[in-house]
Amino acid sequence: METVTVSPKFQVVIPRAIRERLSLRPGQKVQVIRYENRIELIPLTPVGEMRGFLKGIDTSVEREPDRV
Repeated sequence: METVTVSPKFQVVIPRAIRERLSLRPGQKVQVIRYENRIELIPLTPVGEMRGFLKGIDTSVEREPDRV
């Protein structure tokens, strides 16, 4: 567990080990969510990087009549 300090401008530095583990890059967008009594930071993935992430998915699932 890492501990960070909130600066006078309400900024925090994400520790290097966490940045590297999540492959965060400078300028990358992060979604901030308040969940009960904590803050969660969720890295956003650009749409272009998501291309092909469903490759190999089983598409033979029976669909509802209005979804054909």
